[in-house]
Parts: sequence; C-alpha cells; structure tokens
Amino acid sequence: MNTRTQPHRGTGRQILALAVPALGALIAEPMFLLADSAIVGHLGVAELAGLGLASTILQTAVGLMVFLAYSTTGTVARFLGAGRRGDAVAAGRDGIYLAVLLGLLLSAAGTLLAPALATALGADGAVHRFAVDYLQWSMPGLTAMLVVLAATGMLRGLQDTKTPLLVAGVGFAVNIGLNFLLVYGAGLSVAGSAMGTSLTQLGMALVYVLMLARMARREGTRLRPDPHGVRAVARVGSWLMLRTLSLRVAVLAAVVVATAQGPVQLAAHQLVMTVFTFLAFALDALAIAAQALIGKELGAGNAPLVRRLTGTMVRWGVGFGVLTGAALALAAPHLGALFSPDPGVQQAMAAGLFVLAAAQPICGLVFVLDGVLIGAGDARYLALTGLLNLAAYLPLLWAVHLAAPTGSAATAWLWAAFGLGYMLARALTLSWRARQEAWMVPGATAGRAND
Repeated sequence: MNTRTQPHRGTGRQILALAVPALGALIAEPMFLLADSAIVGHLGVAELAGLGLASTILQTAVGLMVFLAYSTTGTVARFLGAGRRGDAVAAGRDGIYLAVLLGLLLSAAGTLLAPALATALGADGAVHRFAVDYLQWSMPGLTAMLVVLAATGMLRGLQDTKTPLLVAGVGFAVNIGLNFLLVYGAGLSVAGSAMGTSLTQLGMALVYVLMLARMARREGTRLRPDPHGVRAVARVGSWLMLRTLSLRVAVLAAVVVATAQGPVQLAAHQLVMTVFTFLAFALDALAIAAQALIGKELGAGNAPLVRRLTGTMVRWGVGFGVLTGAALALAAPHLGALFSPDPGVQQAMAAGLFVLAAAQPICGLVFVLDGVLIGAGDARYLALTGLLNLAAYLPLLWAVHLAAPTGSAATAWLWAAFGLGYMLARALTLSWRARQEAWMVPGATAGRAND
C-alpha cells in the first residue's frame, strides 16, 4: 500500500521505534575500539600508545566515509515511500558496491602508507612499530567496515534499525573473544587485536551481503550494480563528505586553539568534548530516525506528514537539549573530579560544561534538522552551508586565540565559540532551509527504473 494512503498513527511511536535501536547500535560501534584498548592496554604503554595513534588514523578514514550510511538511508527511504521497494533494494546494493570500491582503494593506500602516516603523527621506536602493525592488519577489515556502513544505511532506509543493533551487538561479543584468543592465546600482540577486529567486521559484512542477496531475490532485483546508481550515490556522498569534512575541521581547529592555551586547558577541552560526543549519540539516534522517516514520507509525496514529523522531532531534539542542559549545569561543578585530580583541569572543565549546558538546546535543534535534510537528500545545501558556517566560526576562534584568556575563562570562551557560535550558525542555516519548500521535492526518487 502506498504510504500516502495510510492513516497517520503514533508519530512518537514511529520515531522511538527507529531511534531507540539506532541509539543502541551507535553505542555498540565505539565499543569495538574500547574493547581493543582494554585488551591491548594490559600489554604495555607502548602497545596502547601505538593502538591509539593507529585508531585515530583509522577512525578518521571511516568517519569521512560515513556518507555511505547517510546517503543510502535517504535514497532507500524515498524509494520505499514511493512504493518502489525493488528500487530501494537496488539503491542499497549500489551503495554497498561503492563501499567495496572505496574500501579496496583505502585499504591498499593504508597498507602502503602506514609507516609514513605513523611517522607523520610523531611516532617512533616501539610505538611506531605497534601503530604500523595495528594499522596494516586493520586494512583487511576496512572494506568490510564501509560495507557495514552502507548496509546499515540501507536497512535504516527500509525502516529497520533493529537488525543493525543485533548485528553490532553480536559482532561486539565475537570481537572480544577473537581478540583475547589472538592477542593472548596466539601471542600476536597488537597485530592480533587488529586481526580479531578485521575478522569480526568481515563476518558482519558477510551477514549483510547475504541479507542483500535474499532481499534482491525476493524483489526480483539484480545483484549486478547499476553504474548510474553507483554514480548517484557517489554524487550525493561527495557533498556529504564535504559536509563531514567541515565538521571535522571545526573540531580540529578548536583543538589547535586549546593546545595553544596550555596543557590544562587542552585536557579540560578534551573532557568537555567527550561529554559533548556522548550526548550526541542520543541526538544522532533522533537524526537517524529523521533520515528514515522523512525520506519515506517524501517518497510517498506526503508533505503534510513530513511537516508534522519535522515539527515533532524538532520539539524532541530541543526538549532533550533543555533536559540535558539542566542536568549538565547541575553536574558541572562535580564531573571534573571523576576524570582528573588536578584542580585546574576540574575548574576549567566545569567552565566549559556550563557553556555546553547553555548550548544543548541549540545542539538538539541542529542534530535533528541535519537528519531531516539528509533524509530529504539535500546534501548540496548541507555541504555549502557547512563551509559558510565554518567561515563564520573560524574568526570567533581566532578572536579567542588573540585575546589569550587564561585559566577557566580560556575553556569557557573556547566553548562559547564552538558550542554557541558554531552551533548557532548551523542552527540558523538549517532552520532557514527547513522553513523553505525546495528540500521537500523528492527528486532523488526520479529517473531509476526497477531492475
């Protein structure tokens, strides 16, 4: 039945049904690195340092490829809403093929460049050796990681966030067992940890490929890729990659300023950023629900429901920001003691958390509207305004750097630039777009025939 003919029922339940499992899967993903760190950490300081350096490189590469999930979610959801399930599966298939292509290229580059990358980040001696070991043995699993991203996006577009949660949860358990076996049982040290994670990711990717094959057979869709479809995913993905790159530049620029402020301020800034990232998981789950639901209803041509869903999710996002902001404001004077015994770090962290608390409602609005526009396929606008927001933010950072505040004020002003200035710029550009009609035209569903 076409979605536009279905009665509107339980908007809140729809959102929660997608957002809650998505949150679980989002939390499960960083647990892979946490498990690696816990296991390798008992080998020695050099091993753990090498793992940390290599994982930074690996996570940067994977982070830039997250568009494989985002672009696939929106495209698949719009086809699904239009009643073209076969084309939805085909779009997921093309996203997976693009993931394989990009993964093979990145894996080859990572294997060859691992020593140079470790050196460029300042590693030497044993740390350099362990970093190269972890990075090179992670490369067989990198392609699988990207396949998992694309397949997860496909399932989200099909309104299924429970399966990615199940696959991620089982994968996490298998990863721990394999890593223990290879690191300690086989005595393979850091390389064993990377091997275990690579094997786990390959297993997860295989599960998704088998699911794709079954869906394609059921819908009568060919497994051979459509070059036009692959190019379409890449075109949307290139804009989303630019959007993601602008976000990472914003975060990196804040780190550069914090580093110049001194080790105490840098430590406090990293702790506040950790809290920001943790809270972002819940908002990301809402954004994922927005991508899936908005894409589906746009595909169905159901503009009134799109507006209603957008309004509901905006209220939820801002409401979540108000609640977390209030909780942060109450906890700010006390959280620092959990992370550092240094009074200076504690005071600076508290100052940054107070600013972050004030920014939380803005963050809630930003994450939700970002998901809405990704679901609508409005990638070009997100990329271009990402650059515009960055242009507005960097002078604020520069002003903080030139003013050279000290002590707790340094962290407070830095987070005022990032948490209030940058996020407010994003909120304004996203809100302006959300009030327009152009993004509600489901153009991405046009022009593809069912295979």
